[in-house]
Amino acid sequence: MTPLELLGLICVFAVVRVALSMRPASVATVGATEALVGDVPEPSAVAAPPVQPSTTLVIREYLDAFIVAGLIALFLITFVVRTFFIPSGSMEPTLQIHDVLLVNEFEYRLSKPHDGDIVVFPPPIETTNDFIKRMIGSPGETLRIHDGVVFRNGVALVEPYIAERPKYELEIRNYNVYVDGEPIDPDSGNIPPRSMWTAPDRIPPNCYFMMGDNRNNSEDSHVWGFAQLHGTFATGPEKGKPAHFTGHAFLLFWPPNRIRILH
Repeated sequence: MTPLELLGLICVFAVVRVALSMRPASVATVGATEALVGDVPEPSAVAAPPVQPSTTLVIREYLDAFIVAGLIALFLITFVVRTFFIPSGSMEPTLQIHDVLLVNEFEYRLSKPHDGDIVVFPPPIETTNDFIKRMIGSPGETLRIHDGVVFRNGVALVEPYIAERPKYELEIRNYNVYVDGEPIDPDSGNIPPRSMWTAPDRIPPNCYFMMGDNRNNSEDSHVWGFAQLHGTFATGPEKGKPAHFTGHAFLLFWPPNRIRILH
């Protein structure tokens, strides 16, 4: 459930609760003879059973509980943690289609992402859904893929999580990302202008290189350039639109037989 859907449900509960509050909450009465003033009840008199709350009163109490719980859940999924459903096989074998994850939305408000994090983010291309990829390169780092091996800062990465080695060559150089010798077109991807780079062969500030674990079946940074932690996209179909990281995926919690911490 999205935050907007949850907010709508809370509003429905609130409207019903207000409508019920306009009706008096009656209670069930027990047939009993009132004692006259001055009368002394006989010891053998039987005490009247406790008064029972009406159905309307019970419904009000449940609605109050639902509204409070809903507001707490709304705060959590808006600012702290949310669920994410895996719609494709781009992160196989780490994540399977229909897996459900918990995403920490608060972490990147306090600290920067780390290489190897599994991140949910809006990509710099037209889409209605966030993407989920593994962060392979951070600002200021060099990156190269040669003979199926990823080299970061000149060091080969050990990647037991990938489905198979990438079948393409890649290198960040000359202020662009070159795939099989061809640069990514800034009109189709997010490739910042030279003024935003600190060096022609290093990932620009605020930019991150994202890759799916299913390297040869993943629409990722080797297709559309860099994701951004904040600001607006520099180039591409989403140029000028807000960029951010939704959060860090840290727990796979559905289906039950696959529950585990993500690394």
